[in-house]
Amino acid sequence: MRPPLAIDLLRVAWRFRRRDWYRRPPFLPLPARDYVRWRMYTAYGDYDAIPPAEDVIRYARWVGTPP
Repeated sequence: MRPPLAIDLLRVAWRFRRRDWYRRPPFLPLPARDYVRWRMYTAYGDYDAIPPAEDVIRYARWVGTPP
């Protein structure tokens, strides 16, 4: 429904990818679990937090904003 938001979300996913993701199965650019848990702890104070959709959208738009 919002193509610019989809592009921004893809940028976020690409930024969070694990280094050398292409060398380890399942060969997908997924983020490292420890990194995601640390990000959730620094943002929400809980390692297992699930961010609200509004926060994800706000962050994706911020990442996609040109300098």
